[in-house]
Amino acid sequence: MQHILHTPLTKQALAPLKAGDTVLLSGVVYTARDAAHARMAELLDKGEPLPFALEGAAVYYVGPTPERPGCAIGAAGPTTSGRMDAYTPRLLDLGLACMIGKGKRSQAVKDAVVRNGAVYLAAIGGAGALMSGSVQSCEIIAWSDLGCEAVRKLTVQDMPLTVLLDAHGGDLYESGPAAYLGQHRTIHA
Repeated sequence: MQHILHTPLTKQALAPLKAGDTVLLSGVVYTARDAAHARMAELLDKGEPLPFALEGAAVYYVGPTPERPGCAIGAAGPTTSGRMDAYTPRLLDLGLACMIGKGKRSQAVKDAVVRNGAVYLAAIGGAGALMSGSVQSCEIIAWSDLGCEAVRKLTVQDMPLTVLLDAHGGDLYESGPAAYLGQHRTIHA
């Protein structure tokens, strides 16, 4: 099933999503990778505000390449999400609604997704040029010294994504192979 979502995201908007569904996401999405997550944790530890409000936010784990003339952003393919797992449950508990990346997540992240009614969405790995086509504007909002890992505010339109973890405990990394194996056994039975 395909869903149309707009940021900021609410638990009510995310509740119908199931692992394996497709999403077209529009609105503001923030970029943050390893180094930015470490800095956000430092700010939280000091009781200082983050560079963007977490409530209902979507974070894309990406370090885009420099933009070409006439483009808002360069290639913007996802990075492996597991590198953010140490920081993610805390951010979800503070209101983060959606993460975008690729790869499996830890059990602590899965539990926090369910606890907070959040989702984890997959961007198409290896297709950075395709993903960048959804980006209408890009602005560095924090830590420009991090280069491609600086926190950016993206405005996206119909970014094509797939639900990997849903708010009900669904995990496409588990259900996808199980469905394939079940179908495969039926065909050869």
